[in-house]
Parts: sequence; structure tokens; C-alpha cells
Amino acid sequence: MCGLKSRSLVFLGLVYNSLEMVFSSSTGFSMSIYDVTSRSIYLRWPKFSGAFTYRITATAVNTVGHSLQAHFSGITFTGTLTSLIPNTVYVIQAEAIDMNGIILAETQIMQSTAPDIPVINQAYSKLSNSITVEWRAVPGATSYLLSAQDGDSCIETIVTNPPGTVMGLKPATSYRITIRSINAGGKSQPSLFRKAKTVLAAPVLSVSSPSCDSIAVSWKAVYMAAGFSVSLMRSDGLGRMLKQNTTNTSFVFTNLDPGTLYTIKAYAWNANGLPGDDFTYNQRTSPQAPVDVQVVFNSGALRAVVSWMPAEGALTYTVTASSGLLKLNCNTSSASCMVLPLQCGSEYSVSVTAHNDAGSSKPTDAVSLKTIPCAPGNISIEEDEPGNLLVSWSSVNFGHYYVVFVKSDDGLEVHCNTSHTQCHFQSDCGFTYFISVFAYNKAGQSPLGDVFNYTTAPCCPSDFHAVLVTSDTVEVTWAPVRGAELYETKAAEGSSAVLCNDTAPACTLSALRCNTLYNITVYSFSEARGSNTSCTSKYVATAPCSPEIKNISKEALSVVTVHWQSNNEEATYTVTARGEAGLWHCTSSGNFCTLVNLPCGSAFSVSAIARSPVGQSLPSYSVPLETAPCCPNDLTLTQVTQSVTNISWSAGMGAQTYVTVLESSKGWAKCHTLQTYCLLGCISCGTTYTVSLRAISETGLTSSCTYQGYSSSACCPSGVKLYRIGNNGIRVYWRASAEAKSYNTDLRGSKGNFTCTPSSGRSYCDITEIPCGDVYTVVVSPVTDKEPKLTFCPKKIYSVTCSGSSVGMVIYRGKNNAEHV
Repeated sequence: MCGLKSRSLVFLGLVYNSLEMVFSSSTGFSMSIYDVTSRSIYLRWPKFSGAFTYRITATAVNTVGHSLQAHFSGITFTGTLTSLIPNTVYVIQAEAIDMNGIILAETQIMQSTAPDIPVINQAYSKLSNSITVEWRAVPGATSYLLSAQDGDSCIETIVTNPPGTVMGLKPATSYRITIRSINAGGKSQPSLFRKAKTVLAAPVLSVSSPSCDSIAVSWKAVYMAAGFSVSLMRSDGLGRMLKQNTTNTSFVFTNLDPGTLYTIKAYAWNANGLPGDDFTYNQRTSPQAPVDVQVVFNSGALRAVVSWMPAEGALTYTVTASSGLLKLNCNTSSASCMVLPLQCGSEYSVSVTAHNDAGSSKPTDAVSLKTIPCAPGNISIEEDEPGNLLVSWSSVNFGHYYVVFVKSDDGLEVHCNTSHTQCHFQSDCGFTYFISVFAYNKAGQSPLGDVFNYTTAPCCPSDFHAVLVTSDTVEVTWAPVRGAELYETKAAEGSSAVLCNDTAPACTLSALRCNTLYNITVYSFSEARGSNTSCTSKYVATAPCSPEIKNISKEALSVVTVHWQSNNEEATYTVTARGEAGLWHCTSSGNFCTLVNLPCGSAFSVSAIARSPVGQSLPSYSVPLETAPCCPNDLTLTQVTQSVTNISWSAGMGAQTYVTVLESSKGWAKCHTLQTYCLLGCISCGTTYTVSLRAISETGLTSSCTYQGYSSSACCPSGVKLYRIGNNGIRVYWRASAEAKSYNTDLRGSKGNFTCTPSSGRSYCDITEIPCGDVYTVVVSPVTDKEPKLTFCPKKIYSVTCSGSSVGMVIYRGKNNAEHV
């Protein structure tokens, strides 16, 4: 029994499953069980009021005649029933009795006792952390509680059947072993203890294979150990077992097979020679170094394939290629490995080492490997003279000879094979050459180094054409040349120059000075090589300069002379007057010329150009020219009234306003207008006038125009009156003007119209038959041979009354002013 731990939680669960507290339904008296063993039941109850004693009776359920009774004082509230039968169910009754022996209350409960106490047959240890216990099974027991106690420490375990083993013990330690049987009622008392001691702990081995034919075993000291036994045998069962007893803590097995798996077993024994736990470990010996190492070098990829015969027991291999401080490793599980990247121009020592979980073999004897030479460096390319390229380079390690390849951009390739460090090649202008240099030895060709390109100077345009576009612009064209990426056209004159850069095979040189001789050169450029400065030039002269018109003088109405400043003795000058009326030209080799037959009323823009065998100048600045306006072709005068005349005319080209003048000995009349007609007043009738007109342009230029004379119409008569003559006649009377000789008389009424023309020199006219009772409008007009009948003489209104059937009174009604316009 492990002291207080005997009431562990595991067994309390079994006990509490069997505890019952029963109450009297009428009195509230109760009883409970707090522990059970094989032959005892432990009870408790509460104090019951008035109780003097308590009587407890236990009756076996399945056993006839077995009953047990116990009495307890009124101040006792716990009790134990002993001498019970193990593994038996009892009915337990509790009664509260007063001092007169009267039962105040009672209650009962059913409870089983625990199984009988087990008897240990033997206890022994086979492992350092456990003790095995053997006993006979106890009737009614469902499980068993095994306890191993060492001083204050106690380890318990539950098993269902014998035998049982207590685990988790300390090696080489003496324990007191007890057993308790368990059922639903509880646990039995502990059995009589047996002493047992755990065996020694197994040594913990540290195993290694220091060489391919040995295994070293070591361990730490084991508590209470007097000695150790170590044995070794091939794991595949072949060969014999090697065994060694020792008091040391290490041992080395030698003369073993390389790369072979061995099983090592070791245990310790105590002073009595009793062996403890054993420890088993599998260890493989390290492999032997591989044999028959072969190295195959791949010059193109700068790598080597190393192969060998497999070593027994080797799991992996390491190939090491060393060159100075540089080391390259390749790990593999097969019998070959690729070492990369190797360096060109180097010599390597190649060895192979085999590995397994035990360790590594010794490296194989080194195999020498020389790689291909490195690509030559410090390559320089020079065009020492036109058409000749010199390629040079630095020598390289392990380089036996060199080959230089030169390929032009048109696909043509040449090469040079030499043991020196330079080569000569022919070259052409405008080509790009791609140059590569390789070194060779027995291992092969060096890697491709830098590919250099060298571009020769571009070719010069062999012939170019210069065309004068304007007096200060020359267009230069040429055929494209090989190698040129850009062209520069240069026009030089003295210390000044005009440049034009373009990628096209054409250039326009502008802003040149007119009338100047230029030296023109076309240079070709490439980005790689720059300019070809050996190109030839041509001389090109520009056209004459533009003339400058100094003044224009008017020689006559349609003639002007244009003066300019001459700046080229070889030039011929042409002056052009350009307007809506057309073009007029004059030509001269001097500094003036005359334009004739210019139309009137026209505006012109006058400019001049110079022509020479080289070309034509730009036009001069234009100078405006305006001719005087044209006189109207047609002019008409119409008498409107006796003192007003209307003059109209056709429009004059270029005229904006007009001034018209009628002039006579009696006076003059004048009109200034924007229109093509004018009314002139204060005209004297029967007078001859001279007619003149001035046409004036917008800028004030004037043309004076003279026309045929004009005679105004005769004067209208005055004092026109009507008189009755006879029964049906009327006489019209007037005072004649001095200019008029003949007159015409008109009477117009609703009953008829009447006209009479008297003889020349007479101042009256008679109308013999006229209806009376009508109103007549009377007009007397002078008559001339040149003019039609006048319509502007005054009209007078008369009423002619009737006197019976005859004309009565003639009454004057006034003038008809509405008809006078």
C-alpha cells in the first residue's frame, strides 16, 4: 500500500459508485458508506434528535444465517462493520433508538464487500524500468492494483488479470511490491509485500566507423555496473560473431569488411554477474575509395564527366576538382558525375570520395585535367591604312595557336590561322566587320569571347547634283553610299559656311547669299566611325539678288517708268505690273524700264526679277501703282423742269466720285456725287452750256473729261389765259418768250382733248368747237425742232360753263401743281 495514495482517484471512483445515502421518508434519517474493504464496511450518519443509541445490522444476501449487529452511543456518528465475508452483498440497516428502547427512525442500504486479499507468488525484474508480479486470481475481482514503493515514491498501475507489470521504475533499485483486488464494492486490503529489484540499465552506445575496416563503440558508465559485454556481427548473418567483455567504456572492432552493415549489442552486469538491459545498434563501416577513375572533358560546355567503379556499401560519392584555391564538388549516388563549370585555361586535380552513413572513404589518387584555353583578351582593331585592318590580342595560358574570323555584314567571311598574336586583313569602306579570336590546344577550342565589330569609314558620294531652287536655296541630291547613316552637306564661302544634316540622300541648302559662289561638299557619317573627310567638292553659284525698286515715275496717262538698284552686271531685269486688268512687262539690262499702254482706272502690283545664266532671283518687294480713273463713255442730259437738268453717265473704271459742271455766259452749275447721275438747278432756259466732268479715284487721282455742249430748252410762255369767242369757241392767249417762235396748246377735259398749234410768231390760238360744262387743263409749250414736246410748262385749270347750249363763262381755277415733277 502506498500510504495516503491508497485512496487515489481511481479507486475513489469505485467506492463512490457503491456509496448510497438513504433517507427515511418520514423522519429524514440517513446513512452513507465512505469506505469498503474485503471484510469491513465503514459507515457514517447524521445526529438524530432524541436518539440515545444507534443500532447497525448487516445481513448477507446470498449467505444463509450470516448476520452481524453493532451498537453505537448517541454521540457517535461513524461506525465500522468487521468480520464480513469478502465479495458478498449485504443489506445494512441503521436504527435510531431513544433511551426507552423505542425506534425513532430507521434506514437501510445494500453494499458489497471487496474481493479477498491476493497472495503474491513471485516478483522479478527483466527490464531496468519494470518489475513483473505473479499471483493467483481472486474470485470476484474485476481488476488489481499493483504498487511499487521506493521510500517516499510510489508507482501504481491497474491490471485486469495476473501476471502484471509495474512500469516507469528506476534501474538497479529495490522496491516493496503489494497487490489489492478490486470489484464494484471497493478494494481489498494490500497483500503482504514482496521485495524485488530492477536490473541494471542498458549502456547507451555511441558508434562510429573511423576507417573502412573498423567500428568504434563507446558508452557512458552504468549505475551499479561491474562490467560490460559488447558483441558484433554482420547484419546479413554472414561470418562469425565477435564478442568482448570489458570493464572499460569503449572498444574498437577491427579487420571488418568495408561498407558492410553490422549489428552491435551491449549490456552491463552487476557484482553478482546478473545481466541488465541490452542495447542494440546497427552500424555500417565506411566505404573504400573507388577505383578505375575516368575523366572525359567536354570542351564546348566547359565540364567534365567523371566515372568510377562503385565501392561496396557506398551510398553517395563526391567528386572534387581542385585548381589552386578553387574547388568544385559534385555529389551523386551513381557511379558518374558531371563537374561544372570548369574554368578555361586551368589545370585541375580530380579525385573521388565514397560516403555512407558511417563516414567517408579516403580520396582516390588525383587525376590531372587540363581545360581548353580561355578566349583571348585585349583585342584591338586598327585601320593602320585605308583598306587594311590589323587585329591583335594577348596570349593565353595553354593556347598553342590562334584562329581569327572576320565576317563582313554582307556575309563574306575570312580567317587567319597563326601562332602569333596578330593578323592582317583587307577592308572596304562602309562595311561592318565582326571579329572573333579563338585559342586552341589539345583539349579543344576556347569559348567564344567578345565579338568585336569594326566599321570602316562610310564611302563618299561619288557624284552629286546641285540644283538652284531659288536665289538663296540649292537642292543637292546624290546616290546613297554604303555605310552612311547620316550625310552632311556643307556650302562654304570664305569664312562662313551653311550646313545641312540628313539621313536621306538629298539636302536643301537654304539661307545662302544670292549672287555668291559656294564650295559645296557632301560628307558621309556613321555612328561607329564618324565622318569620311576625303570627299570631293564642287563650286556652285547662287542666283542674282532680288532687285530693289527705288521709284516709279508717271510719264503719261498710260506710261510709267520703273527705276531699281542693279546689283548684277550679267543679269537681265524684268518688271511686271500685275493687276485685275492683266499683266504688263518691260525688260532691261540697266536699272530702269518703261511700262506703256497701262489701262486707266486700274491698280497694279509692280515687282522686278533678275535673270542670269545661273538662275532667277526672287521677286523684289512689290510697289503699288494706280492709274487715273477712266472718263465715263456715255453722258446724258435731260431737262426735268425749266430750271433743273438731270445729268447721268456710265461708270468710269477706277472712279469713286464725280464732279459735273455746266457753264455758260449766264453762270454755272456744279454737282459732286458718288452716284452716276446728278440734278443741276439754276439752269437758264434757252441757254447753251459747256459740259465737263472730273472722275476722282479713292486715292484722289483725277481725270478731267470734256463732252459736247448742251443747250437748255426754250422758256415756257407766261400769262396763259382763256377767253370765250363766239358761241362755242375758246381762245388761249399767252406772252411769248424771246427764244421761242412756235408753241403748242393742249386742252384736256372729261368731254374731250383739244390741241392747236398757231402760226410761228403768234401768241394765241383758237379752238372753235369745245363742249361747255367741263373743266379743262391748259398747257402751252414752246416747240423746237431738236426736242420733243415739253412736259414741264405750267398747267392751268379753267371751268367752261354753258349758257344754254353755248359756252358761257370761263372761270380760272388755278394751277395743277401735282403734275409738275
